[in-house]
Amino acid sequence: MKSKTYAAIDIGSNAVRLLIKKVTRIESTGEDKFSKVLLLRIPLRLGFDVFEKGEISPVKEERMRRLMKAYRHLMKIYEVDSFRACATSAMRDAKNGKSIIKKIAKSTGIQIEIIDGQEEAQMIYNNHIECMEDRNGNYMYVDVGGGSTEVNLLVNGELVYSRSFNIGTVRILTDGVTEAAWQQMRDEIAAHTKDYPVINIIGSGGNINKLYKLIDKKDKRRKRIPISSLQSIYDKLKILTPEARMDAFNLKPDRADVIVPASEIFLCIAEVIHAEYIYVPEIGLSDGIIDDLFAADQKAEREV
Repeated sequence: MKSKTYAAIDIGSNAVRLLIKKVTRIESTGEDKFSKVLLLRIPLRLGFDVFEKGEISPVKEERMRRLMKAYRHLMKIYEVDSFRACATSAMRDAKNGKSIIKKIAKSTGIQIEIIDGQEEAQMIYNNHIECMEDRNGNYMYVDVGGGSTEVNLLVNGELVYSRSFNIGTVRILTDGVTEAAWQQMRDEIAAHTKDYPVINIIGSGGNINKLYKLIDKKDKRRKRIPISSLQSIYDKLKILTPEARMDAFNLKPDRADVIVPASEIFLCIAEVIHAEYIYVPEIGLSDGIIDDLFAADQKAEREV
């Protein structure tokens, strides 16, 4: 069996993740087996600087540099063959984002790419389809992040609409989302889904994964939650302070505040498209980055 190890660094507005996977080719069948080796999530919370002040503070910059150095060492320890580091909404908006990237590249050797919302949505979409039982239904793929929400409309397995909205959990908490922005998202999604009946949601992101675990009334076999169940848990969470949520639902501090605006985003989109369920396959941008790296290697092999 041949194997290769890949890593993805996802620099989001709330947390920075390192995902390492090993891909093993089984010679007898020709299949490729993906195995998760390591997943680390550090709540750097860059968005709280960027969406309030427009730039990343010196303190957060230094923490980010140290984190990238630590991730670099871990990738060496796990003998990573290929990796990609991608930054999303907070780094896109930060005035000093590009200068910080240059400094980090010089001190750690990690070249961070700032990807736009459309590329982010596309990478997430590329990774989702293998997780679905029914590949021919109509789905709105929704990835809720700290700074933005990526949506992909899938009709009978085909991508027909992809969009990134600057509506995210951290951005909401810092009062960076206007009612006009909410209405624009509602109107645009409604316009692109009006001709397609029975659309359900495929949810992505740490918040929907946590909500899935908190909700009692769910379909475990299909890994989906009814919208009514999401509404019920949201009603319970919303009336509590972040500290009370931590105690009542055993949430970490960096999850206790963002889980409510995340629920609001999912419920808003569900209302627009009249969804009944949210499927929760527990995948995200990091998985999409690794899938892209693997696909590029496969293409290169075929062309040799």
